[in-house]
Order: sequence, then C-alpha cells, then structure tokens
Amino acid sequence: MPQRLMLLDTASLYFRAFYGLPDTIRRDDGTPVNAVRGLLDMIARLTTDYHATHLIACWDDDWRPQWRVERLPGYKLHRVAEAVAGAPDVEVVPDALTAQIPMIRRVLGLAGIAVVGAAEHEADDVVGTYASHAGHPVDVVTGDRDLFQVVDDARQVRVIYTARGMRNLEVVTDAVIVGKCRVLPEQYADYATLRGDSSDGLPGVAGIGDKTAASLLAEYGTLGGLLTAATDAGSGLSSSVRAKLEAAADYLSAAPDVVKVVRDLNLPTLEEAGAQLQPVAGDARAELEALASEWKLGSSVKRLLEALELHR
Repeated sequence: MPQRLMLLDTASLYFRAFYGLPDTIRRDDGTPVNAVRGLLDMIARLTTDYHATHLIACWDDDWRPQWRVERLPGYKLHRVAEAVAGAPDVEVVPDALTAQIPMIRRVLGLAGIAVVGAAEHEADDVVGTYASHAGHPVDVVTGDRDLFQVVDDARQVRVIYTARGMRNLEVVTDAVIVGKCRVLPEQYADYATLRGDSSDGLPGVAGIGDKTAASLLAEYGTLGGLLTAATDAGSGLSSSVRAKLEAAADYLSAAPDVVKVVRDLNLPTLEEAGAQLQPVAGDARAELEALASEWKLGSSVKRLLEALELHR
C-alpha cells in the first residue's frame, strides 16, 4: 500500500464527537464517554476510507500560546474561562468533555496511535510542520478553515474537512479553496488576516470583507505586496482602501505571525513518533478490550481494532 500520512486536528474532532453524540452515553460511574466513542469511530472510518498508512493525533500542548497573545492580545480571548493573573489561560470546555480527555489519551496510547504536541504551540503548528516536510501524500483532518493554508496539490497535501459532519466530508484541494475563497492556499493566511476570523478573535481590517480581501490579494499577491502598494502613490490602490489599511496598521504588523501556522518545529520523525498504523496485540489489546467493556465504549473499540487489522 502506498504510504499516506493522516494528521488529526484532534481537539477539533473530539469537540465534534462530543457535540454530535448525546452525553447520556456514560460509564457505570456516570462519566460521559460520547467524545471517546465518537473519536474512535472517526479514526476507524477515516483511516479506512482514506487509506492512511501512518497517523498522528496532533495535540494542543498550548491552545493559546503566549507568544501569539503578546502579538495580538485578543487572540482567542473569548474562549478563556477565567483570567487569573500569573496563571496559564484555561479554555472554556464543558466539564463532561474535560473528564473524557484523559480517557482519550489512554485509549489512543493503547491502540498504538501516535500523539504529538509541542511546547508553546498549538496542534495547527504540529500539523503545519509535518504537512510541510512529509515525503509522501498527507491528509489533514479538521473542521477549522485555518488549516486551508497547508493545502498544496503539488506536494499532495489536502484537507479532509469535517465542518458539515462526518456524513458530508469534503476533500479540500487547491481548486476547492479557490472556489470557496477566490484565493490560493498560500494566500489563505493573508486572506484570513484581512477579513478577520471571529472564532480566533481576529478583528480583521474594518471595512474589508471576504470579497474585497480576495480581490486585493488577486491584484497584489500577498499582504506584503498590498501594504507596499499602500505606500506607493502611483500604485492605483484606492484612497478608501489605503485609509482602511492605515487605520489597521498596528493590527497588520502583528497578525500575520499569529495567523500563519508554524512549519519548522523540531518534532519526532514519523518513525520516532510511532506513526505507522499496525494491529493491536498482546497486553495492549487485552487492556483495550477490557476498557471497552468497563467504560461502555460499545462497538467503537471493536471497529477501531478491525480498522487497524487492515495494516497487518
């Protein structure tokens, strides 16, 4: 089987699982297991349908890195549960999901699924690094448009987009992004900077929406090219757009580094991470099967084990 790496934006998927299945699915002690079950079912289906040979569950070791906040204080601020001076920011996560995250880590570990995060960085940065340096095709599974910026037909990097649910998965390529946004994948971060993104607390440039952002990038190529044109009286840029860019000068000097995913983290190789999929055997399989019963995971563990058996 040709090698194909699948990168999971793990939090995006377990949040989707949590809200997609009723939290009445519980262990005997009352702890919900809907996110655990949903995530395992997603992994079983995704790896089978898209013929993954290697898999990494990319993890948010820091969901709101301080270096991004220093550049843009409003970054993800609306997701902070409660600001505590001198303490790390805590993300708003339902208690019923918080209780399941250690369970997810344990089950993934027993199934031999690699989990990789990086200090002071988000899962997006882990995805960006692996996607930029993989030597074979890559599928990035996410419900967030931020990762459209890593799509690259020439390098066979695409996004499996989950925003419309697991029954309506969309394979996002260069052409799809052009069709959706009228920009190339390599322009997507600049596009998001200009138009803003309320889900990440990015205000964008006041008065510049999707269509204007796309048309400006079509004409000037990059945000840098646009800002250069704004200082050139002979560039033909309208006075209205010049004024909007000037008013947003502080934001535009900080936001690009916040929006662009990091692509050069020092991460384990696929071999070091244990990314190659393989059947689960021995004590790990016995423990996983025991947890399937103890934690009321139903047939989700069985489906995952069957999917991994295909890699014998």
